[in-house]
Amino acid sequence: MPVRKKWRVAGINFDFRHMDHLLSYVHGHPGAEIVGISHTDLVEMQTSIREYKLPPEKVFTDWQACIEQTKPDLVILCPASGAHADWVERVAPYGVHVLIEKPFAANLAQADRMIAAMKKSRRRLAINWPLAWYPPHLTAYRLLHEGKIGDLQEVHFYDGNRGPIQDHGNLAAPEPSLVTKKASWFYEANGGGSLIDYLGYGVTLATWFFDGRKPTEITAVTGGAKGVPVDEQSVTIARYGEWLSTFHTRWSTFTSPWLNQPQPKCGFILKGTDGTIANYDYETTIRLQTRNHPEGKIIPVDKLKKPLCNPVQYFLHCLETGAPIEGPISVKTGRIGQQIVDTAALSAKTKRPQKLLK
Repeated sequence: MPVRKKWRVAGINFDFRHMDHLLSYVHGHPGAEIVGISHTDLVEMQTSIREYKLPPEKVFTDWQACIEQTKPDLVILCPASGAHADWVERVAPYGVHVLIEKPFAANLAQADRMIAAMKKSRRRLAINWPLAWYPPHLTAYRLLHEGKIGDLQEVHFYDGNRGPIQDHGNLAAPEPSLVTKKASWFYEANGGGSLIDYLGYGVTLATWFFDGRKPTEITAVTGGAKGVPVDEQSVTIARYGEWLSTFHTRWSTFTSPWLNQPQPKCGFILKGTDGTIANYDYETTIRLQTRNHPEGKIIPVDKLKKPLCNPVQYFLHCLETGAPIEGPISVKTGRIGQQIVDTAALSAKTKRPQKLLK
C-alpha cells in the first residue's frame, strides 16, 4: 500500500495565544507534524517549544525563513485581529493552505482581501471558531436538524470573559489600568473590542444554525469604561423575518467562564416553532424543551467523532478527501458572520438600525 501523506504544518504569529491549542491538535494528529513555528518574540513560543520538544531548527523569528526552510502544506495563523488580512496576503503566495484563528477579520473589506488572496493562490482557507467544536453546540445543531424544535425562529447568545488582559483566576485582582489596556492590541481600534472578539462567535454559529440564512436588519449598542478606545460590552439585535435574535458580548463578566460560568451563562438559547434548546459553553448536558416535554429534558451532550473533533482534524480531512469545508469554519458562513459584525459596528456608531451590509 502507498504511504499516506503526512501533512507538514507551521504555526506563524503567536499574538493570539490560541496558537498553543491549535498546535496541540497538530501534535495529536497521526497524519500531521509540526515542521516549524515563528514569532518575533521567542518568549511567546516557549510553551510550544517545551510541550512539543521542538529543536532549534524548527523555531524561527523570521516567518519567511520558516516557510522557505520548512516548506509547510498548511500554515496556522494567530495574529492580532486587525492584521489578519496582512498575514494571509503575506503567506498565500507561498502556495500554502491557511487556517486562521477567529475572528475572520477586523472588517468585511479585510475579509474579502483574505478571500481574494487565497483564491489567487488556489489554496483553501478556513477560519477557526473554538465554540464550533464544543459538544453542547454540536449536539444542539444535530437536534435542531432532526426537527426536534421545528423551524428555527430565534437565536439568543451571551458570551464573553473577565477581559482579555484581566487575571481570570483572582476575582479580587484590580482592573487593569487604562495605560495597560491601551498598550494591548486587544484594545486597538483596528480589530479590538468585545464586539469583534465575541459577536463573530455568536453570529457565525447563528448563521450555521440558520442554514446560511441572513438577517435583514441590525441594531447594536456598545458600552465600556470611560477612556477605553474600544467597546467592552455590546448588545446586537438581528431581525430574521418576523422574529428578533439577540447577541450580547462582554469583557466584564463577574467570573471567568473557563473556571466558573458567569450569570447569565455563556452560550446559546435556540427557539423554534415547536420547542427550545439551551446549549451552554463547556457544559456536559443541554436542555431540550418540546410540546411533549414542556418541563424540559436534560440530555447528555454528544461525544465528538472524527472528523469533527477539532479544527485541524476537520480541515485536514477536507484537504485529503476534497470534501467541501462546511459549517462555521467555512469562508461562506464566516463571511455572513462578518457582514453582521460590520453592520452591528456601523449601527453602534450611527446609533440607528442598519440594513445588512453587502
